[in-house]
Amino acid sequence: MKLARLSLRLRIFIAMILLVLLASILIAGVTIYQYNEEAREYHQDRLERKEENIRASIEYTIKETTYEVIPEMMTLIFKDAIYQIATIHNMEINLYDLEGGLLKSSKASFESDSLTKCLDAKILNTISHSLDHRYVTNTLENSDNYLSSYSIITDKRFKPLAILNLHYLENDDFLNKELREFLERLSYAYFVMLIIAIGLAYLLSKYITKSLKTISDKMNETRFETRNKKIDIGSTSQEIAILVNSYNSMIDELEASAVKLATSEREQAWREMAKQVAHEIKNPLTPMRLSVQSFQRKFNPEDPNIYEKVDEYSKTLIQQIDTMSSIASAFSNFAKMPAQENETLNVVKIVKLALDIFNEDYIVFIAEKKEIIANFDRTQLIRVVTNLVKNGIQAIPEDGLKTPKIVVEVRDDNGFVNIIVTDNGKGISEENKEKIFEPKFTTKNSGMGLGLGMVKNIVETYNGNITFTSQLNKGTTFTVTIPKK
Repeated sequence: MKLARLSLRLRIFIAMILLVLLASILIAGVTIYQYNEEAREYHQDRLERKEENIRASIEYTIKETTYEVIPEMMTLIFKDAIYQIATIHNMEINLYDLEGGLLKSSKASFESDSLTKCLDAKILNTISHSLDHRYVTNTLENSDNYLSSYSIITDKRFKPLAILNLHYLENDDFLNKELREFLERLSYAYFVMLIIAIGLAYLLSKYITKSLKTISDKMNETRFETRNKKIDIGSTSQEIAILVNSYNSMIDELEASAVKLATSEREQAWREMAKQVAHEIKNPLTPMRLSVQSFQRKFNPEDPNIYEKVDEYSKTLIQQIDTMSSIASAFSNFAKMPAQENETLNVVKIVKLALDIFNEDYIVFIAEKKEIIANFDRTQLIRVVTNLVKNGIQAIPEDGLKTPKIVVEVRDDNGFVNIIVTDNGKGISEENKEKIFEPKFTTKNSGMGLGLGMVKNIVETYNGNITFTSQLNKGTTFTVTIPKK
């Protein structure tokens, strides 16, 4: 799982925990390094102190000896004294002549692995040319670390007599024990810190992302067609405040744009409606005008058929007047917004009641339950059903090649009511599917194409929606979905 796909809150939480863990590891590493450095300095200082004390003992032995203090007599001078000095200081001591040959050792056997009978030329060269005439080296013997120091012993006139070699064992048992105890205590402390860090990381990440989640929720709720609320989250960080101010400014601009757009759409809708009304009214006015003009030209009171002609003329005018009346009613019904009278009604019963006005025997009603309760206006629900069924009836071709069938179903679907009207008519072509709910769009020879637009308007007023699927020459299915009570 890529880190970029994780939520910001989880990424902040993980980052803070990793920061604590990395800090713990880093501090533990620094602690171990510091202990090792202190141990190294401790052994070097201890070796220097022991070397200083042993040299003082050697100088005292040289001062008190009765032998002549010359390099050739060093073996006799320290014949027994070297053992005493080594015992007192608990240190292995070796004496080499100035040529690097072994003179005397506190070890019982000269064949010990820790001794060499002749010093390396590098050691001799370093001792001769260094300012302090001293050389220290590390050696590993039987898994033990040793510090070996080499320095020149002089008489009181600073004349070289021999080379002193001290073999110091670096015993880190005590320091390692102390380090283990410290790391153990540190691990307990960091475990407690990790638990606290997890809690703080959770609360802090929640606090940081709380404002962002509020903004996100508000953005998800933002709709162009409704009035949106501004965000007010109180005191917060400067970055979040800038984001909130930008969102609130966007809401102001959105509302201003929505008002302008609504005004423009309203004006455009009225213009379209006026043109449509004018067009539809002109259609019956033309035959009415022609009828009146024809009657004027042919009117003869003495005509024996005058009454039949007047009757025919009157019927023509009445027919066109009825057409104009139906046009006015259709536009009136479309323009009338349904009142949101949230009646509690049984959708199954009302749909069945709406179908009773149809005499077609090929209309089939199916309901999976006897009662499905929803909040809707009774009259508007009947209007929705009758319009959809009328469209289904009109979609069935009159050539008689296909047995007509319309199925109306009412289903209960997890908190919603589905009213499904299916016909086996001509279907809807691809180019007409996008226009099907537009006012004044129709594929029929009669009518103004306002029925489906009115149905969509009614359904959406009650927080529902209407969808359809269609196959050309096979049929169409309209599905109305409204919330249950």
